[in-house]
Amino acid sequence: MREPTVVGTESNGGSVGSIAQSPPPQALLERLKDYGQEDAFALWDELSPDERDHLVKDIERLDLPRVDRIIRCSLRSQGLPVAAIEPVPERSVSTVEERTMDERERWWKMGLKAISDGKLAVLLLSGGQGTRLGSSDPKGCVNIGLPSGKSLFQLQAERILCVQRLAAQVTSEGGGSGSAAIHWYIMTSPFTDDATRKYFEGHKYFGLESDQVTFFQQGTIPCVSKDGRFIMETPYKVAKAPDGNGGVYSALKSSKLLEDMATRGIKYIDCYGVDNALVRVADPTFLGYFIDKGVSAGAKVVRKAYPQEKVGVFVRRGKGGPLTVVEYSELDPSLASAINQETGRLRFCWSNVCTFASTS
Repeated sequence: MREPTVVGTESNGGSVGSIAQSPPPQALLERLKDYGQEDAFALWDELSPDERDHLVKDIERLDLPRVDRIIRCSLRSQGLPVAAIEPVPERSVSTVEERTMDERERWWKMGLKAISDGKLAVLLLSGGQGTRLGSSDPKGCVNIGLPSGKSLFQLQAERILCVQRLAAQVTSEGGGSGSAAIHWYIMTSPFTDDATRKYFEGHKYFGLESDQVTFFQQGTIPCVSKDGRFIMETPYKVAKAPDGNGGVYSALKSSKLLEDMATRGIKYIDCYGVDNALVRVADPTFLGYFIDKGVSAGAKVVRKAYPQEKVGVFVRRGKGGPLTVVEYSELDPSLASAINQETGRLRFCWSNVCTFASTS
């Protein structure tokens, strides 16, 4: 009789064990090879059967084509050539301080009218944790050192309440009978969702009605090295992080919140990032300006202070191309310090403060 093959043995009191050396699923391995990610199985032989099963399921849940597109796009954006981008045309930027009081008053009233009619929703991007602030809590929950002790979530909720009161006042002065509440959509992540919900419940939504706040989760994406390879959290789990502010599009779609907005009669969205203590949530002037221009998207910008300031800037991709944001780490130093000879300002001077308006 042929002796059985024993792959691994252990003898400390007479017990003998074996680990079957089955290879990774061939079809899944080939898929990983197609995207250059086969190293995810590098430690396969050292894993237990349960760990192997966990790894296989973890990888099968990944949308590999989408992840690959994102990685390739990110790698291509490094060190953008001079010819690839152009400054934002001056005609595309409007400085509020340079406008007349009549114009600003008109935009203010136009924005408040849209708010009182229930046409505006506020969309908050808050999937990140406060790690840079020394906390694993959601950023919006962290005490940022204000004398009042208020968190970012509280500041922003109170500003929504303030704008609602202003809109109601304008409505009553115009002979109207009431003003709609501003619906607040809050994007969390798997790492912050539970804590965010409990924080709002524990603070009774800071005076807002609970049914005017909707939480939804963004997705996650694998963490990758500088050469685009997956980073492993453990030998049997791919490290993941929230898929960035850009994940809001797929999150809104998968959560069916675009349909929810349509049902509520929402036409305009005020979108911003949570880590901004100065943000003017639901700013009536910005909304009125946006409506007046009749465009589908707009952004607030701040003039960049100096070439090395670590802030992304708006650019035009190619001659006559779309406007987009290039992060400071992606902008060649020669472009970052280039001067517009006509204005005396930096050529790429309009910084992204993550405050946007769009049609729903």
